[in-house]
Amino acid sequence: MTVRRTSCNLCEAICGVLVTVENGRVTDIRGDESDPLSHGHICPKAVALRDLQEDPDRLTTPVRRTPDGWQEIGWDAAYELVVDKLTGIQKEHGRNSIGVYLGNPNVHSLGALTHMPTMVRQLRTRNKFSATSIDQLPHMLSSYLLYGHQLMVAVPDIDRTSYLLMLGANPLASNGSMMTAPGFPRRLKDVRKRGGKVVVIDPRRTETAAVADEHHFVRPGTDAAFLLALIHEVISLGAARPAEYVDGLATVEAVVEAWTPERAAGITGIPAEVIRRVAREFAEADRAACYGRVGVSTQQFGAICQWAIQVLNIITGNLDRPGGTMFPRPAVNALLGLGRGHIGVWKSRVRGLPEFGGELPVSTMAEEILTPGDGQIRAMMTVAGNPVLSTPSGRKLDEALESLEFMVAIDPYINETTRHADVILPPAPPLERDHYDVIFHQLAVRNTARWNDAVLPKPADARHDWEIFRDLGLAFVRRTSWSRRRVEVTARLRVSPRRIVDAGLRIGPYRLSVAKLRKSPGGIDLGPLQPALPGALHHKSKRIDLAQRMILDDLPRLESLNELDGQLLLIGRRHLRNNNSWMHNSARLVKGKPRHQLLMNPDDLAERELTDGQFVTVTSAAGSISVEVASSNDIMPGVVSLPHGFGHNRPGARLSIANQVLGQSANDVTDAGYTDAVAGTAAVNGVPVTVTAS
Repeated sequence: MTVRRTSCNLCEAICGVLVTVENGRVTDIRGDESDPLSHGHICPKAVALRDLQEDPDRLTTPVRRTPDGWQEIGWDAAYELVVDKLTGIQKEHGRNSIGVYLGNPNVHSLGALTHMPTMVRQLRTRNKFSATSIDQLPHMLSSYLLYGHQLMVAVPDIDRTSYLLMLGANPLASNGSMMTAPGFPRRLKDVRKRGGKVVVIDPRRTETAAVADEHHFVRPGTDAAFLLALIHEVISLGAARPAEYVDGLATVEAVVEAWTPERAAGITGIPAEVIRRVAREFAEADRAACYGRVGVSTQQFGAICQWAIQVLNIITGNLDRPGGTMFPRPAVNALLGLGRGHIGVWKSRVRGLPEFGGELPVSTMAEEILTPGDGQIRAMMTVAGNPVLSTPSGRKLDEALESLEFMVAIDPYINETTRHADVILPPAPPLERDHYDVIFHQLAVRNTARWNDAVLPKPADARHDWEIFRDLGLAFVRRTSWSRRRVEVTARLRVSPRRIVDAGLRIGPYRLSVAKLRKSPGGIDLGPLQPALPGALHHKSKRIDLAQRMILDDLPRLESLNELDGQLLLIGRRHLRNNNSWMHNSARLVKGKPRHQLLMNPDDLAERELTDGQFVTVTSAAGSISVEVASSNDIMPGVVSLPHGFGHNRPGARLSIANQVLGQSANDVTDAGYTDAVAGTAAVNGVPVTVTAS
């Protein structure tokens, strides 16, 4: 029996874990108390890492779809088939005839981060999509506009704050998001122990809201009105105190003048006196942080919301202040390897939505496949994603993928999306990979570093994800005439992730190395977050301009917000035992109390003569689903909630446990045509629906 240290890379918390291995099998997983960031905390998902390792449904060799079903194919033959098909389609229809979708798990894999971008660039296509535009895109956009880099994200210094205001975030279920904060329940308790206060604004009384000092319901999609009223009130109180390097306060004051607490109250459902009090408390707190996540990002005013959150932190003097919002200083500076970002350099062919950072909004993907014309997507590559299950208008995308001339998936499973693939290339599971968290140290509430050797050896006939990207990339270099910088690209693809991380550590601020980190397998504590502005800003001027024209020009669209009118609005929901659209085939995660129901306020049920436990039909502009309804006082009147990522139970898919028993996807009633006009983000919260008896 051996015990090996590693980290759970299934979510952003990157908790340290101890894995017990006996006779080549994992027999136990528990938290690593020596980890300087997580201090022994884990959630049920970490324990389920062993399920990924032993899952009989997991593919271990490439497969090819044939009229007689799935058949195994060798790695070299699979690479040649993929390259033949994709280069042939591009030769006939142009480089943008290939589409690429990158799923959320890619940022949790070191090999994907180091090698996937180089491989994807060999395709030269502008039709690239990812989970970013159904998640954190407005967060990244506000960072790009205000701080000069899309990943220069200010995170709450939760371990020192005395006033934490959260909107549309449920870190007790998510473990933190765009904020790496493992053990969030303990950190939240510590805020209150030192006399601090936690306030949650959310249409649902979430797990986080239930333990906060205050929770206030807010009508979905109206958070921008609440935030503008807070800014209005802070300025009216004379409490605005931005740093010397901040410009544009006068412009902000002018645009928020009309957004009084009374006006916001009628739209949001939050009383004006509460808005005034929260604004005053936030401004007067010695250390305060405002934080907003998926609920405020994935709505029709997501860009305004995330900008307004940053403005509130900035004008109250809480940006770059201990206990406010601060910028991590990781051992490997991921910003050096990623572009600063850009928006609107090109737009989608059919609807004209803007790219951001080289990616188009995922809500345009189906129409770009189905709409004939120059630039139509005729082949797709999906990497570690299940967009049929996790993006809006899933049924339309299902139809679109079926129409493709060719599709390849880099994925360990046959699921609702990959069932359309002609070839599936499966990477080795997490416990067989070396790991370093490049991205999430960039978002952590404390500076730490740890390198993890693979817990288990990879079988000789398996491939790491970086090896798949390497071999595909090299095949494209050999077979295409357009591959520029052949020597440079070839060399980059051949370098292992370990060597890349080692180089990043050596040139980083702490002058570390993989060898040094391996001598401290539990990780190294590099200290609390430290002030870094204005020097760390990526703008040449080293100044922050609050008056971002892209946002200000969109503010008139808020005039469409009306008084509460009794219309039902759909929001999503996350659970601790779910991991987006994956991990639903782990028996230990899907067992227990059912979590698939539509939550509905008792008054809304009574008004429609519906009863708890009844099957109802939820209808939107995108379609209808039938699902069991559950009565809950934790949901705001006029709001209903469905969890994200539950299965479609589609014919021909290899069914997970969750697919077999839970059966409906919220994304069949979220509308790909309903987006944020600025960022193009899919608006999957605040979707108008009707609910009737099935």
